[in-house]
Amino acid sequence: MSWSKLANEVLEGYVLTKEQAKEILHSKDDDILSLVNAAYEIRRHYYGKKVKLNLIINAKSGLCPEDCGYCAQSIKAKTEIDRYTLISKQTIVEGAKEAKKNKIGTYCIVMSGRKPTNNEVDTVISAVQEIKSEVEQIKICACMGLVSEEQAYKLKAAGVDRFNHNINTSANHHANITTTHDYDDRIETIENVKKAGISPCSGVICGMGETDDDIVEMAFALRELDADSIPVNFLHPIKGTKLEDLNDLTPMRCLKILALFRFINPTKEIRISGGREFNLRSLQNLGLFIANSIFVGDYLTTAGQGASEDYQLIKDLGFEIEENPFETESQTFAETY
Repeated sequence: MSWSKLANEVLEGYVLTKEQAKEILHSKDDDILSLVNAAYEIRRHYYGKKVKLNLIINAKSGLCPEDCGYCAQSIKAKTEIDRYTLISKQTIVEGAKEAKKNKIGTYCIVMSGRKPTNNEVDTVISAVQEIKSEVEQIKICACMGLVSEEQAYKLKAAGVDRFNHNINTSANHHANITTTHDYDDRIETIENVKKAGISPCSGVICGMGETDDDIVEMAFALRELDADSIPVNFLHPIKGTKLEDLNDLTPMRCLKILALFRFINPTKEIRISGGREFNLRSLQNLGLFIANSIFVGDYLTTAGQGASEDYQLIKDLGFEIEENPFETESQTFAETY
């Protein structure tokens, strides 16, 4: 397989078959540099050398009735984490101001739980309105669980730019990961935010015992959903969770997965997300030739590497931080349409 030739075909509008997608996952480790370079041709075409930075504020932690096997915040997990109700509006606002000082383009307000109450939605709305009036050029992404169409419209009116709700895994594998909600519940939330005019963010967690076919199905499902931003998480097994003993990923495997998502979703923001440091380790730099976005700082219940290390990584690669989060989106739209 000539990965460079396939990348050029993708840039001309070709959509990979599922068998071709599986070939990416089955490629030889010796060919990893040619695969990464081909994926970079696609990334460079749409995003140049820009890197989008995202920061999470864990606005509500633990206290979740769901049984997701990967999650330390699940009611089924026997973990020692901070558990608290929704933080104050002012804390959320101050977090956004601090994020902007640190060149963060997208500020992610994340809440644990199955779905938000109307009071919680109102608090987030009030915080977002204040952020939008006081902080220039920052994108707000809300991640609040299952939301109704009505709640989505309210969030849009307040100024929420993006809403994250991951599919996490394939429809076929979903019941092996959680039983307290269905795969279709997640799809419904994504469709609700799309109806409201909010940019959909939806991604996956790889390394949860899924097959190659499952990974391919995830990539194509997100293409079908037209998710604008695709966070690719790699399982960081946490003691006390159902999946605590799973540790099947290698850095090479992670790079192939990232390349797969870039080839299938060429115009989209591909973000290396949770588990980046744990799974890619010394090959994080190669990941940025494929993905154009990362989280900076800590995740929800696991620690990330220091922000200064990420800034240095970006500089050493000859890349640059995209401080205006809306800049390349208009460029990408023009390229695509």
